[in-house]
Amino acid sequence: MREFDWGKYFTRSEFECSHTHTCEMDQEFIDRLNKLREEYGKPLTINSGYRSPKHPIEAAKKTPGAHASGKACDISVSRQEALKLLELAMRLKFTGFGINQKGSSGRFLHLDTLENSSARPRPTIWSY
Repeated sequence: MREFDWGKYFTRSEFECSHTHTCEMDQEFIDRLNKLREEYGKPLTINSGYRSPKHPIEAAKKTPGAHASGKACDISVSRQEALKLLELAMRLKFTGFGINQKGSSGRFLHLDTLENSSARPRPTIWSY
């Protein structure tokens, strides 16, 4: 088994679960995120990465969500930069896009690479 590679732009600590401090990110997701960062040309601030199924947000759900799969993150970004990042992510074949651009703080873009299923149709886009 090869060692996990965070790539050129990210570190484990950016993706650790804030509740359990575990981190079970998917290597293909991190590889794709590094490609996104390379093409975007600016730093990406990860405000939520891996969430353990024990994390309160995940535990409150009927089934754990994309973050618990290690195939998702939320990136702090706003206004026209959110649109630019969304366009790049769509081209790079991310499959889930959640957009929160309300208010003056807490704006973010959720990205994931979940596969299409009856429970979670992909690709899909939603707003918070």
